[in-house]
Amino acid sequence: MASKGKSRWADTAEDAALDAKLKKEKEEKKRLRAEKARKEAERQAELAAAAAAAADNDADGPPAKRRRLTPERRGDGADADDDDNDGGSSAKLLRFTGGSWGKARSVENYDKLNDIEEGAYGWVARAKELATGKVVALKRLKIEPKDRGGLPVTGLREIQILKDCDHRNIVRLQEVVVGDDTRKIEKYGFIPPFPQTHTHIYGIFLVLDFIEHDLKSILEDMPQPFLASEVKTLLRQLASGLAYLHDRWVLHRDIKTSNLLLSNRGQLKIADFGMARYVGSPPPRDLTQLVVTLWYRAPELLLGAPAYTAAVDMWSAGCVFGELLTREPLLQGKNEVDELARVFDLCGLPTEDSWPGFRRLPNARSLRLPPPAAAGAQAGATTAALVRARFPLLTAAGSALLAGLLSLDPARRPTAREMLAHEYFSQDPKPKQEAMFPTFPSKAGQERRRRRETPNAPGRGDAVNFGAADFSSIFGGREKEERGGGFSLRMV
Repeated sequence: MASKGKSRWADTAEDAALDAKLKKEKEEKKRLRAEKARKEAERQAELAAAAAAAADNDADGPPAKRRRLTPERRGDGADADDDDNDGGSSAKLLRFTGGSWGKARSVENYDKLNDIEEGAYGWVARAKELATGKVVALKRLKIEPKDRGGLPVTGLREIQILKDCDHRNIVRLQEVVVGDDTRKIEKYGFIPPFPQTHTHIYGIFLVLDFIEHDLKSILEDMPQPFLASEVKTLLRQLASGLAYLHDRWVLHRDIKTSNLLLSNRGQLKIADFGMARYVGSPPPRDLTQLVVTLWYRAPELLLGAPAYTAAVDMWSAGCVFGELLTREPLLQGKNEVDELARVFDLCGLPTEDSWPGFRRLPNARSLRLPPPAAAGAQAGATTAALVRARFPLLTAAGSALLAGLLSLDPARRPTAREMLAHEYFSQDPKPKQEAMFPTFPSKAGQERRRRRETPNAPGRGDAVNFGAADFSSIFGGREKEERGGGFSLRMV
């Protein structure tokens, strides 16, 4: 029989050496795998032995000493060293103080007396606590179907900010209550049934101090405006509350007379924090421009500023100042374009001197402002001169403060602390003492308020169309053009 033929390729010494090397590497990998498997088996055996020993200890006597995780407190208040710590170092753990966690009380502890109002982010009613008879304001947070059964971020912010605030000029949050069966609260008035999109959803209510009036209702019914001393009292309290908020990096973002409550003892309180939020320095980039009720909205918001500061609240304070003097909202625009026209009518047309860099704002590219010659003498007038002409009975210091609050350039508006220190409050007549403030019948306590048709604060998801706006005829009449090709804002 013929023998097996050799390969047609000749085997060389180099090929033999390569085969030997590959064989050796293969054997080494096999040995390493075997060694790893042996060590794993030994480890498992040690664990099993330790578990068996622990079981014997539990059966025969107390367990072996284990490491203490929480250090004990010595008599002198210092933390004792952990003897079992490796290296002899002492354990320093955080200690949290405060009340214990508990379940929120039920809204059934309150009996509704009458409805007060419906706002952009909730319904408010006057209620009485059954156990004590104390009268409170009960605010139910709005939860839309699009929230999918969760609490909206505006509600979470409002609760957190109110819990953190403790100031005499800010409404106090007493507690948060919940309710599954809210028929007793909802059977009267405008509070609609809670949308039961999920069976586990509860109504969420804020229990707030009941304050007899809001400034808007009082201004609507007053035959004469507030006295100068009374205006100073109200403004000083507003500035004090805003200073407290701004010092803690809180923007209210909806200052207006209907959100300023006034007690029968002359004490003003800032309320309705549905649009408020914490900010920092620099402010976050996700701030929406669609905040603040239109008539009180600062011009930088109307022009789509990508970031803003507490100056937006100070502009609103200036609008409240003017409303206290005239008993009418100062800038009653029908839409964003009309609101800007009224702002420019009162404060003058913006220039690079009065408002540096305003042309770089997103919405400013659509503005068509008249040339100085066409605008007339008012085009060169400053905000201070226009304010003095609009309010001739206001003192020079009062005009200066109002003009400062209504500066087109947000950097030139005084802060709340600067407003408190303004000479307007130190001049005669001095601010009236709160105890001497006049009292008024409480609509909130007995009947639903008679309200004008005024715009509400923007809602989440609302869209605003801001077309190309022509302000060339702002000083020659009220005609304005709204042209296409503009842009859109949407609240997020």
